[in-house]
Amino acid sequence: MKAPVSFSGRLVVVGFGAIAQGVLPLLFRHVALRPEQIAIITADAEGVEEANAYGLRHRILPLTRDNYRQVLEPLLGPGDFLLNLAINVSSVALIELCRERGALYLDACIEPWAGGYTDPALSPSARSNYALREQARALHRPGAPTAVLTHGANPGWVSHFVKQALLDVARDCGRPAEAPQDRSGWARLAQALSIRTIHVAERDWQTAQPRKRPGEFLNTWSVDGFAGEGCQPAELGWGSHEQGLPPDGRRHGFGCEAAIYLERPGAATRVRSWTPLAGPLHGFLITHGEAISIADYLTVGSGPRPAYRPTVHYAYHPCDDAVLSLHELAGREWRLQENKRIVRAEIESGVDELGVLLMGHPKGAYWLGSRLSTQEARRLAPFNSATALQVTAGVMAGVVWAIENPACGVVDPDELPFAEIIDFCRPYLGEVVGVYSDWTPLKERADFFAQDVDADDPWQFRNFRVG
Repeated sequence: MKAPVSFSGRLVVVGFGAIAQGVLPLLFRHVALRPEQIAIITADAEGVEEANAYGLRHRILPLTRDNYRQVLEPLLGPGDFLLNLAINVSSVALIELCRERGALYLDACIEPWAGGYTDPALSPSARSNYALREQARALHRPGAPTAVLTHGANPGWVSHFVKQALLDVARDCGRPAEAPQDRSGWARLAQALSIRTIHVAERDWQTAQPRKRPGEFLNTWSVDGFAGEGCQPAELGWGSHEQGLPPDGRRHGFGCEAAIYLERPGAATRVRSWTPLAGPLHGFLITHGEAISIADYLTVGSGPRPAYRPTVHYAYHPCDDAVLSLHELAGREWRLQENKRIVRAEIESGVDELGVLLMGHPKGAYWLGSRLSTQEARRLAPFNSATALQVTAGVMAGVVWAIENPACGVVDPDELPFAEIIDFCRPYLGEVVGVYSDWTPLKERADFFAQDVDADDPWQFRNFRVG
């Protein structure tokens, strides 16, 4: 294991839910830190026992657009680090503040202020992850303090696994390639391999006792975070091979034009996908930053109709009790249940199977990813479940990289060195496997379920969509 990286500044952790608690032991393992260097600012008392166990300052003070500068400015200066793992706190506002103060920054997702995802005064496009990423990317200045966007598991290390998967497929198709040195090289490699569609394909098999109760939302990570992104419009990177927009698909009309959105919540949009343990599955098309950044990074050309771009999206089958929670949420007309439960110690068995699925190349489909059990996660790091550790490993890798590369401005995960990040994360990801499959979204579908399909091109998005 690499020696802990030296860091003499202050580390401010905003938000202290399951992911922030899980990253805590990794921080002390991989960064030379003393407890007095760390301050936690959070909206509630969650995790206070863990903070106390490490002797950390833990302040309960929800950040708002009215108070965040007053609270954070005294804690941030040149060489300090703001680790943003909160919801309902504007990532763009914190990045701006960190740039002014000379501090480093990392988050695991781009968030607006509370209510930003549901503000009726804003269009669905203006409330999207696409728009938030465009706002964050606009803050980039060469040589400015490093601000790493969305670097957990997904978004996060899945972007690096896409690059490794491209090299694996090239090798196994008889055209081994050296790792490209720039964005254009990676995009042209994906084009040469005829990669049509990329899924971040996840099946969470974990079960806990007691099981979900009526009126309760159960999840293996943030309930508010999952419900929030599930109620957003579904978003996906839009490929150059697609023959037409979905009936409810809309372009944004600004920015990189690498993605579209659907006029339908992600938690109400199901897609066909595949993982090695599950085989064919139906997942939810939940909006995620990697669907946009990967599609943008692998574009040859520009604009809404480039020479090449893959379709990219998340296909998520959460744990079974979270699926039941989503069904109940939809039945409540998307009003979140009064009771919320994040399970960690209650998890009895199961793995989280998370990886990238590259489709359309000569060998069909290739899944590369992590299979991690909670039992293994607990052995590797305290305060973690399988789902949490997959995320916290990516967070920690991004933190270390930012400390060692402090003047890179605003960067997406796709811009970080893929092999270095994979090497850092791999010890925390359980079994890392690559598996080929002849699966397509049309394989073994009964005729009476095969309406409105494109049999000539299985990789059209309409073939993946369920219903």
